[in-house]
Amino acid sequence: MTNLLYFGDNLSVIKSEIRNEAVDLIYLDPPFNSNRDYNQIFTNKDGERSSAQIKVFEDTWYWNNDAEKLYLETIKYYNNHLVSNFLISMRQFLGTNQMLAYLTMMAPRLLEMYRVLKPNGVLFLHCDPSASHYLKLLLDAVFGFKNFENEIIWCYRQGGRGKRNFAKKHDTIYFYAKNKEYTFNADDVRVSYEGTGGYINNKNNGGNLVNGKLYKPNPNGKIPEDWWDIPALTPTSKERVGYPTQKPLKLLERIISASSNPGDVILDPFCGCGTAVVAAEKLGRKWIGIDITHIAITTIKDRLIDEFGLLADFNIQGEPVDIEGAEELAKTNRFQFQIWALSLLGMNYKEDYNSITKGADGGIDGIRYFENGKEGNLRKSIIQVKSGKVSVKDIRELNTVIDYESADMGVFVSLRPPTRNMVVEAARSGFFTDYKGNDFPKIRIVEVKDLLSHKIMPFNIFPS
Repeated sequence: MTNLLYFGDNLSVIKSEIRNEAVDLIYLDPPFNSNRDYNQIFTNKDGERSSAQIKVFEDTWYWNNDAEKLYLETIKYYNNHLVSNFLISMRQFLGTNQMLAYLTMMAPRLLEMYRVLKPNGVLFLHCDPSASHYLKLLLDAVFGFKNFENEIIWCYRQGGRGKRNFAKKHDTIYFYAKNKEYTFNADDVRVSYEGTGGYINNKNNGGNLVNGKLYKPNPNGKIPEDWWDIPALTPTSKERVGYPTQKPLKLLERIISASSNPGDVILDPFCGCGTAVVAAEKLGRKWIGIDITHIAITTIKDRLIDEFGLLADFNIQGEPVDIEGAEELAKTNRFQFQIWALSLLGMNYKEDYNSITKGADGGIDGIRYFENGKEGNLRKSIIQVKSGKVSVKDIRELNTVIDYESADMGVFVSLRPPTRNMVVEAARSGFFTDYKGNDFPKIRIVEVKDLLSHKIMPFNIFPS
């Protein structure tokens, strides 16, 4: 199969795109109901962290009409009495609050994941104490409590310190199997005996006598306990892509190595910055990744190309491929439309974005840097993206922002065709001449349809 990266809601993607019993291992790191926002941090050209951030997702849930509808649909559609009883009981216990909204979001997704798992498939759900106790009960309802295998505690030292309680320094990973015939490659995940509190002294080649039985150490080490002391990523880690909640590659490599084989299919339905996808690719597994934010899709795409180059064999599904799809995305989520439109310009989150904001952005949706001179000094182009009605006022405002930011040029990306007055106003702005003597319009209006049809390419827009 071809590796697939889906841009869309994982519930609808799994329902419509993944057949029964097609997946060997599922790893999911869903939002934790932590009641906070998560931002992506970008880096400057010199590799230093920038103050520029963008909100990737809001981990806050509300009980509203959509939650009520999904609650009723889950109870009626899936006809799973254990899950239905769980949701009904939680409603009686919790009331219609944000925790019930979160569990209502998770329930049908876990049922769909169970459907697509092979009979010997496994699932690892990554969470923290915010909702882990409720998720454990939900997993028992979906998989059956007898198919619970491990509660893995991932310990780390990074993070905040407690002031009025003990510092929170661990996450929980629940390990469930669809039945007892699942894969477990013990020899692929063995660790050293020494310094881990194990009962065998690795230096004693003759073994240790425990309760009258002689245990000889395995020369490759021991199977890890259900607590894993794997360092979280530091702010300066080379692995970091700036994405919030990014997990270390070593953590995902252990999970995938232990419970799948080369060629098996790995599914990550909340793939974020794609650590599970990268680990699967590195270990020779096939993979399916799903995320509802285009910033995640772009981050993963860039990460795979950086890591594996031309060997990264994958297709992206769910992105708009025509103007109708672009209009639908704009109608559904204008901010995700903005991120997608910027990607059409070849924008790279780790290198090109120094300023991307949502809301009061000062007229800047993106900044593209380019070299202007043999000395390699960087100049900048201001980018604005519009998905609604446009007028000559927008061009005048962009011109003001360009001058205020001491930029050389600006690009106005529009879903709608520009008016005649807009074209005239942009032409009046004049030209920017690069060090090679090439002239570029100070303001260039670019229609989304021309980017989609490749009538206009990024290298035709920016100096190089």
